Amino acid sequence: MFPAGLAWPKVRVLQVLWALLAVLLASRRLWALKDFQECTWHVVLNEFHVVGEDGVEDRFFEQEPMDTVGKVFQTLVDSPVDPNEPNLSLQEYLGFPYYLKINYLCDQKLSQDLVRMGHLTGLKPLVLVTFQSPVNFYRWKIEQLQIQMEAAPFRSKVSEECIAEEVCSMSWYTPMPIKNGSVVMHVDISSNGLGTFIQDKGFHVNINGFLKRDHDDSIVYTVGEELYNLSPEHFVGISSRPLWYTVDQAPVLILGGIPNEKYVLMTDTSFKDHSLVELSIDSCWVGSVYCPHSGFTATIYDTIATESTLFIRQNQLVYYFTGTYTTLHESNRGSDSWVRVLASECIKKLCPAHFHANGSEYVMALTVGKNEGFIHFGTITDGQVSFEMLPKQWSVCQQIAVYTCNIIWSEYIAGEHTLLLLVETGYGGSSKLYQVVNYNRVTDEMDVVYKVPEFVPEARGLEFLMILGTETYTNTPMVPKGISFNPYNNLIFIWGNFLLQSSDKENFIYLADFPKEQTIKYIARSFLGNMAIVTETEEIWYLVEGTYRVYQLFPSRGWDVHMSLQLMQQSSLYASNETMVTLFYEDNKLYQVPGGALGETLGHPRRADTSSPGPGFPLQLVYLMYKHEGRLVKRPMPVEKLLMYQQYTNHYDLERKGNYSTLSFTNFCPFSVMRLRNLPRPQRYTRQERYRARPPSILERSGFHTKNSLAIYQGLVYYLLWLHSKYDKPYADPVHDPTWRWWRNNKQDKDYFFFLASNWRSAGGVYIDMDSYEKIYNLEPEYELPERIFLDKGTEYSFTIFLSAQGRSFRAQAELGSAFQLQTQVDVGVVLANPGCIEALVKQEVLINRNSVLFLITLKDKKLCYDQGISGHHLMKTSMMVNVVGSSGLCFQETHLEPHMQGNLMVPVLIGCPPGKRLAFDITYTLEYSRRQNKHYFDCVHVDPEMPCFLFRDIFYPFFLIQDLVTGDSGSFQGRTNSLIWTTRTTRTTKDSAYHIMSYESPGIEWLCLENSPCYDNVPRGIFSPEFFFKVLVSNRGVDTSTYCNYQLTFLVHIHGLPLSSKRALFIFMVSTSVFVGLVIFYIIFCLLWPLMVKGCTMLRWKINDIIASDSYYYCASISGISSMSSLRHSRQGSIVSSRVEEDGAEPREAMEGQLMTLASHLPPPPATITPPLQGPS
Repeated sequence: MFPAGLAWPKVRVLQVLWALLAVLLASRRLWALKDFQECTWHVVLNEFHVVGEDGVEDRFFEQEPMDTVGKVFQTLVDSPVDPNEPNLSLQEYLGFPYYLKINYLCDQKLSQDLVRMGHLTGLKPLVLVTFQSPVNFYRWKIEQLQIQMEAAPFRSKVSEECIAEEVCSMSWYTPMPIKNGSVVMHVDISSNGLGTFIQDKGFHVNINGFLKRDHDDSIVYTVGEELYNLSPEHFVGISSRPLWYTVDQAPVLILGGIPNEKYVLMTDTSFKDHSLVELSIDSCWVGSVYCPHSGFTATIYDTIATESTLFIRQNQLVYYFTGTYTTLHESNRGSDSWVRVLASECIKKLCPAHFHANGSEYVMALTVGKNEGFIHFGTITDGQVSFEMLPKQWSVCQQIAVYTCNIIWSEYIAGEHTLLLLVETGYGGSSKLYQVVNYNRVTDEMDVVYKVPEFVPEARGLEFLMILGTETYTNTPMVPKGISFNPYNNLIFIWGNFLLQSSDKENFIYLADFPKEQTIKYIARSFLGNMAIVTETEEIWYLVEGTYRVYQLFPSRGWDVHMSLQLMQQSSLYASNETMVTLFYEDNKLYQVPGGALGETLGHPRRADTSSPGPGFPLQLVYLMYKHEGRLVKRPMPVEKLLMYQQYTNHYDLERKGNYSTLSFTNFCPFSVMRLRNLPRPQRYTRQERYRARPPSILERSGFHTKNSLAIYQGLVYYLLWLHSKYDKPYADPVHDPTWRWWRNNKQDKDYFFFLASNWRSAGGVYIDMDSYEKIYNLEPEYELPERIFLDKGTEYSFTIFLSAQGRSFRAQAELGSAFQLQTQVDVGVVLANPGCIEALVKQEVLINRNSVLFLITLKDKKLCYDQGISGHHLMKTSMMVNVVGSSGLCFQETHLEPHMQGNLMVPVLIGCPPGKRLAFDITYTLEYSRRQNKHYFDCVHVDPEMPCFLFRDIFYPFFLIQDLVTGDSGSFQGRTNSLIWTTRTTRTTKDSAYHIMSYESPGIEWLCLENSPCYDNVPRGIFSPEFFFKVLVSNRGVDTSTYCNYQLTFLVHIHGLPLSSKRALFIFMVSTSVFVGLVIFYIIFCLLWPLMVKGCTMLRWKINDIIASDSYYYCASISGISSMSSLRHSRQGSIVSSRVEEDGAEPREAMEGQLMTLASHLPPPPATITPPLQGPS
C-alpha cells in the first residue's frame, strides 16, 4: 500500500482534536492489554524423528501412512489394545507422517519460563482439526468431519547448558491426522481454561503436492526453483493484483505479477509462510498474424489455484501443473513439468470459477485473434484438465448480431450451468456499448439479459439509484471491467468506473457512493456478505452486500488515525513505507499481503507476522520497508476500526463547560446490545461430525510423554479415523456408533485396566482410557449463527435476537377499535435469496421493563425447489440475511481484542439431502423377527458373523434403518425393493407396477428363483444344498415424499437351501436311481455267486500249494541220493497223506484219492532190489 494520507485541512485545532481522539480510542485498548497479556499460539509441523528438537519446522507433503507404531503396540499386552487378541491386527494401527508442535508466544517472543509456568498451572492446548470435503463427491464421501485432540506435554532434548532436574524446555504435541479425499485442513487451537489466558487461533495446515524430496534428501519444488532473496524492486511501487482460487478447496495459493520475471509467490498456509519460486517454463512465445501483440515479457499475469492444479498465463500462453496428491487420486497423476494447453490459441485473460460443482472445478480462457467471440471452458476433474470451445456452433458476436465483439469477462454460475459474459461491441468506431449475455452450456442457447447504460447516471445526492431508463445521465461513459456473482445471495455486480448491483440479472441498482472518477481493478468477496474493492489507484472501498452504502477505507481519516496508533505502539505489521501486494478474504476475514524480506539469507523463508482478526475482516499482503529492509507480512484489514474511527472523526461535539471543554461523540447505532439466544444444537443443521481423542495417560511422575507414548497416541488416532471410514457399510451394527466395534470385547474389563494403571502396572507405561476415544453427538451452540445450515424437506431453524434499544425507543400508539399498542424504533428485516424456496417468520416481543425487543426468527423450507438426491450431492445454494434497520456500518461491539460489526447477519443455506444420512440393513432386528415369525432359524454350515445366512424356504423379513451419522439418530425406513427374484403379498406398487413398495408393516418376502432368474438352477458345491448371494437394491425414490434424500442401499443377502430346477432334479434322480438299482443288482449277483467263487478259490489255492510242496520235496530227495532213505520216503508219504486227510477230512474222498494219485505219480520210483537166484540141490 502506498503511504497513507489525503491532503486534509491543516487546522491546528483539528490536529489537536485528532490526537486527543487517538488517545481516547487507544486508552481502552491499552487498558485491555494490561489486563490480558498478548499471548498467541505458535504451531509448526514436525516429523517423528525430529520430535523434541527445537528450531525445526517441516513442510507438509508426505501423505502415506507410516508403519512406525507397530512395534510399540506389540508391548501393550493385557490392555484394551492387546495384540494377542484374535480379532486384532497390528497392521490396522499405523501412524501419520507429522506431529503438530505447539507453543505460545507472548509479545512475539517464545519464553520457556512462560511455557513451563503454563504447564505447571494446568494449561493444555486443545486442537480441533477440520477436514475440508473433497471436490469429487463421486469418488469420496461428502462429510463435515472434525477431530478434537488434547496436546501431550513433551520435554525437548536437553542441551549441555540445562541444569534443571525435570525440564528446561518443553512443547506440546498432537498427531497431525490425514484423511483420504481431503488436502485442506483447518487447525483451531484453544486453551482448556487453566493457566495463562491465550486467545483462540486458527491455522491452515494444507498438503503441498508441489514439493518432493531431491536425491540428497532435501525438499524442493516441482514447479520450479525456490529463491530465498527478495528484492525491493519486485514489490515496491508495483500495482496489487487479485488472488484467485477455488474457495475452501485450494491447498496451495499462487500469486504472480512480479514484473519481467518468471517469479510467483506460493504458500500452503494462506501466506502465514510464503516462498518465492522461479517457474521452470520455456518462456517462448510464438507470435502469428492472428495473434495481436505489443511485446514480450516474462511476467506471470494470471494465476489460478484449484484443488490439485495450478494455472498461469504468460503473454498469450497458458500452462497448468498438477500436483502429487495420492490422497485425492487413485494413482499418482502429478505432472513432471508445466503443460502448455491451447497452443494454437491467443489467450488474453484467464477468468476463475470460484466454486466447484458436479465433482469438478472450472477455469475460463478468453481469446483474441481468429477465435475472438468464443471462450475456452476448462474442466478439472481429479487433476485431469480438458478444454471445450464455447459456444458450440456460432460465436457470441454472430448470435447477438454484431460484426465484431470483445468478451471482457466471464463468470460461471454452476447451479444454472450458465456463463455470464460481459461483451463489448463497437459501432462505427465511435462509442462502445456493453452487454451482459447469458449462455447455457446444456442447451447451447444465448440471450442478452442486460444492456449497460452508455453513461454514468446522475445520482443527485442519493446513495443508490434504480436504473429504469428514465433517469438523467452525466457525460462520463460507463466502462465496465468485470462481473461478479455470489451463488448464496444471487447478487450480481457489474464493476468498472461504477458499481451496479442486481439480484435477478435484469433490474440493476446504481451505487452512487463509489466515485465515477475511480476505476475498479478487482474486487475481493467473502461470499458471506462482505466485499472489498480495490481501484487502479490502490484505493480500498468496502460494501456490506445487500446494503447500498459504499465506505472508503483507504485513504480516509479513519486510516490516518489507525496508522497513528499503530506507529505509536510500534506494531510490526505497519510501516510508514509500504506497498500492498494483494487483498483477499480468508474464512470471511479480509487480509492484506505485504511483501518479502530484503535482507534474508539462504534458509527457510521468513515467517510472516499475523494477528487474529475477527469475522468480516479483509486480509492484506503488504510489503513493508523499514530502515532499508523489507519484509512480506499478512495482516487483517481492520474494517470495523476504520469505520468507527471515521464515524467518530466526522461526528463529535465540543462543548465548553466552565474553564474546560468536553468532547462527546454521537452514537448512530439504534441499539446498544445485540445478542443471539435460544440457538438449537448445531450438529443437526451444520452436519458436523466430531470425534474426541485424548492422549494415553503416562505412568511417569513428571507427567511428560515419551516418543513411545506419542507413537501410541498416533496409532490410536489413526485407528479411530479408520473405524470412521469403515463404518459406512450396508450391514448396521447393533450399536449405532463407529467406536462400538473397537471396545466391545473389553468394556467389561474397564475396571481391571484402571486397577493396573492405579498400581503403575500397565504395560508399556501408559494407560488407555476407552472413554477417551469417542464420537460426540451433543455439541452445544456457541451463541453465534453457524457457518452454514443444511435444510431437508420442511426443516425449520429457529433462533432469537435480543436487542437493547438506545435511549427511549418505545411509544404507545392507539389504533382504531383496539387498545394501545407499543411501537419500537428498533426493527429487523430478513432478506431471502430465494423466497420461492424458503420462508422466514419473524415474531416480535417487546420487553418494555428492560428497554429491549426480542425477535423470534424461524427459517423454513417450503418443499418446492428440490428433487430427491444423494446425501450431500448437488445441494442448492441460498442464504438468509438478517439486518437491523439503520445499523449497517454504524454498530460495533467492543471486545478486549477487536471491535466487531453488529447488525448484519448472513447465513448460507444449503437445500437438499444433508450429508451424513444413510440407509442401512438392520440385520439384528431382521434375525430376531425372522426367528420369531418362522419359529426357527438355520444358519449356514460355515458361519460368517458379518453376514448371517437365511433359509430359502423361510419367509424373509428385511428391516432397514435410516441412520444419522451426525446426531446418532436411527429409525425405521419405508421404501421400495426390486421384486424380480422374489414375491410378496403386498399389493402396493409403483405406477409402472415394476416395483413392490415395502415397509416395516408389509408381509415378508418369499423367494421364487423361477426360470431365467439369476438364482435359478444352481449347482451345489459339495454335499450341502446350493447357496446364493442376492444383490439387493433398496431405494425410496419416487415413494417417500417426506425427505429430499434419495436413499440407495446395495447389499448382499446370503441364502442357503435353494431348491434345484425340475430338469436338474429329474436328472439327479435318474442318475441316483440308476446307481442305486445297479448297486442292488450287483449285491444280489454277488450273494449268489459267492459260494462258487469261494470253492473255486479254494481249489485253486490247493493246487498252488501242492505244486509248491511237491517241488520242494523233489528237490530235497534228489540231493540226498541215499537208497537207505526209501523207507523214510514211504513213511513220510504216509504221514503226509494222513495229515492232509485229517486236515481236510470234510472234503470228498474222490478229491482225496485224486490228490494221492497225483502225488504218487510225481514220486521217484523206489530203487531196484537184486534177488539172488534160487539154487537147487546139488
